[in-house]
Amino acid sequence: MLLETHDLHVRFSTQNGALHAVDGVSLGVGRGESVGLVGESGCGKSTLAKAVLRLLPVAAGRVLFDGQDVGTLSARDLQPLRRRMQIVFQDPFGSLNPRHTVESILTAPLVVHGLGDRQERRRRVEEIVGQVGLSSSALSRYPHEFSGGQRQRIGIARALILKPDLVICDEPVSALDLSIQAQILNLLVGMKRALGLSYLFISHDLSVVRFISDRVLVMYLGRIVESAAGDDLWQAPLHPYTRALMQAVPDPARRRQAPALSGDLPSPENVPPGCRFHPRCPLATEICRRQDPAFRELRPQHAVACHHAEA
Repeated sequence: MLLETHDLHVRFSTQNGALHAVDGVSLGVGRGESVGLVGESGCGKSTLAKAVLRLLPVAAGRVLFDGQDVGTLSARDLQPLRRRMQIVFQDPFGSLNPRHTVESILTAPLVVHGLGDRQERRRRVEEIVGQVGLSSSALSRYPHEFSGGQRQRIGIARALILKPDLVICDEPVSALDLSIQAQILNLLVGMKRALGLSYLFISHDLSVVRFISDRVLVMYLGRIVESAAGDDLWQAPLHPYTRALMQAVPDPARRRQAPALSGDLPSPENVPPGCRFHPRCPLATEICRRQDPAFRELRPQHAVACHHAEA
């Protein structure tokens, strides 16, 4: 595996005590693999992404990148790995410095990592803007002069200019119109094939995750509740939360749309006892209220944390 997390925990201190944003997550992303991470807003997806990149402190557990424990490295030793791990943020405007031109934004990572002289950096910047579908005339302009889709292309170019092995995409299309979403997703797929990238692709939109992912992880209230290859998950989801997410996706072939998932995502400051999904689950029984389900493999490469997954 290129990226692994083992029993990862991220906590925040609040007035009411510890908030368990990520609560024992173990996952892996292989070389050249796209892994989707899906769940409702507030379930801990973005916090997990930032912890993997060591942008947030880890309370417990390990993050391994290419076999190296990221948490044990000094800032100097971590820098070569940072070059190989990049992120595309959700907000294509807020993540770009409005005072810098596109050329300055794209050149900055090369300067930080001491790559090339001025001519080589200019050549690399022109090359990457062409790869993401922008013209070289964009280099002298500022982020506010571009549309949302164009700004996200700049964000992708910034992530790819260091030629990373892993790109974490944190809701990269959620702020865009549907037609622009398709363009950005096609761009990400094309860049993955051309550069041999690995993706950890975070989204609350199952249709987006289905398009881009080889394997999918479903997250609920800080934990992974189901993991499967994409095709297996779409054809036969095992967890009632995954089924509810799929039923919520609009389907013109469905005569009657499925009812929305009842209730709100509980606060990570007040996690329900037993299975944390049981207050919203139509299959919940007494054991669900008392006992936390084990994460177990029921089919080859298809694991789930549910007492009633066989139902």
